[in-house]
Amino acid sequence: MPISEFALIQRFFTRQRVTNPSTLLGIGDDCALLSIPDTYELAVTTDTLVENVHFFAGTDPEQLGHKLLAVNLSDLAAMGAKPVSVTLALTLPKVDEVWLTAFAEGFLNLAERYNVDLIGGDTTSGPLTLTVQAMGLVPKGCALRRSAARPGDFIYMTGFLGDAGLGLKIKQGYDCANPDAALTRFNRPEPQIEVGRSLIGIANACIDLSDGLAGDLGHILEQSRVGACLDWDALPLSTAVQAYIDETGDWSMPLSAGDDYELCFTVSPEQAAQLTLAATKIGMIESEPGLRLHKSGHIHALEVKGFEHFS
Repeated sequence: MPISEFALIQRFFTRQRVTNPSTLLGIGDDCALLSIPDTYELAVTTDTLVENVHFFAGTDPEQLGHKLLAVNLSDLAAMGAKPVSVTLALTLPKVDEVWLTAFAEGFLNLAERYNVDLIGGDTTSGPLTLTVQAMGLVPKGCALRRSAARPGDFIYMTGFLGDAGLGLKIKQGYDCANPDAALTRFNRPEPQIEVGRSLIGIANACIDLSDGLAGDLGHILEQSRVGACLDWDALPLSTAVQAYIDETGDWSMPLSAGDDYELCFTVSPEQAAQLTLAATKIGMIESEPGLRLHKSGHIHALEVKGFEHFS
């Protein structure tokens, strides 16, 4: 007998106990209810992953559950918000109980790590499509935005650049001597929640690197009405990414590849001394519009366009 929508939700997605003080009512009614403390604002983001657009058919469902939640929590991290709750909408071609068990495991394990409550959602039949709306709290007037970069700001980023892009290349057939680390970065990104929260009051502008450094930094430049120059020699490249560049000559890959989900942010020289986290200074904000790269003694103009679904 086919499993009903409500039985599906009950069986696979209600193992969590509601633990966040802001969650007044979770799964089980027409709406969830949240309480927003007076001194906070609610940050809300939505992301959708579609099979054969954002992930390969046959992707490990546990990894997919993790990644679906991680990319949404990464948006909250970029605003300096503390995650509180999420809703989940699943469009499924069929009810595969083994797949759903593994998917829910990846999703809920990450949710529990960050004390995030799954408070509602929807299920329907159709091509495999996964949507999360994530909500977080940020102190009033303190959210990190894309529009506050200023000329003279230093540009920083967390972690390494291009490892997830290398993971995609490996999935597409590139032969890498040591593929495990790059594949992990591609399949199981880690949202930089604590980093984002620690940047409140220090960073001017911030964004998460979902569509590539050039494109995402370009959003900051556009919103802030400034330009920037990156220093190639300062970019944090792993040994595997550097080996890929040496072998292929494709030095643009780490600048344009997405899915790193690190944070890129700008800090004034006066505030830079307040940084206590591990981050790499990779360039500087300038008043002249556009994005440039200093490499091998030359200045290269960079395309700032990120991934576009309808291009």
